[in-house]
Formats: sequence, C-alpha cells, structure tokens
Amino acid sequence: MVQTRDGGLKMRVEADVMERYETDTSSYELFPKGLHVFAYSEDDQLETVLHSNNAKHFKSKKGTTEKWSAFGNVTVQNIVKQQTLQTDTLYWDQANKEIYTDCYVRMYTPDDFMQGYGMRSDEMARNSVLYRPFNSYVYVLQDSTKVVIDSVNFIGPFLKKR
Repeated sequence: MVQTRDGGLKMRVEADVMERYETDTSSYELFPKGLHVFAYSEDDQLETVLHSNNAKHFKSKKGTTEKWSAFGNVTVQNIVKQQTLQTDTLYWDQANKEIYTDCYVRMYTPDDFMQGYGMRSDEMARNSVLYRPFNSYVYVLQDSTKVVIDSVNFIGPFLKKR
C-alpha cells in the first residue's frame, strides 16, 4: 500500500500476507507474517520505519473507529533522530496521530539508553515520552572518528569499498 500527500510519498506499507475478514459490524485485516511501514517527512525523506512480526487493522462499519496494532518484536526507528524503540505491542491512533503502548519499552539513541513501561509519541516517533522508567542510567562511550552515512536519503556518490 502506498499513501501520498500532495503528490509526494507519505507512507509505504509492505506485508508478505494479508488476510481480510468481514462481519456485519466491522472489517479487519491480519498480517500474520509481519508488517513493515515506511513513513516519509513533509519533504519526502524517509523518516520513520516500523517492523513487527504480526499486525491487525480493525475498522468499524458504523462509526469512525479505526485501530492499528502491531505486536511481536516491534521496532520503530526514527532515522532523522537516530532513535530506536523496541516493544512487544504498539498501537496507532490515526485520529489523534499518535502511537502508544503500555508494555515494556526500550529506547536507544546514540548517546542514551532508556527503559520503562508505557510510551506515547506522535505518529512519526519524533517526540517519544517514556512512562514509568527504571534503571535507565547508562553512559555510552562513542568513537569520535566514526562516520555514519544515511544510505537511504544520501544524495551523491557512494564511497568505494576497500
């Protein structure tokens, strides 16, 4: 599935298998072999990537209720902020444009490691707030000579491999 915004790419969703079910009051899709979501910023740069082992999309026929849930080794990466979030279950509220969970969460940045129970963020994982944190005091030693190249959004010649 591809979603666009003013002619530019907004979101791309990939799954090996999608099962669709209909009832009198609702419809839902299951993604039993995993779901991969690629979200793009307003300037068409890849910003957020989500991977999960399973997912479900539920939609009510009468109301406006629409829920996405991803579960099983859920990983959300914000490429711009170099932030990675790992949890077992994650929900996406499209109406409020936020993602959230009440499960155990690990968050990694180049400088920090945090863990806790519960998290809320905007749908692009730009402003994650970790609830009930614990034992999150870590000092990360970095190599100042390390060079990071974003090969997804990189424009220009690639470096030669030696």
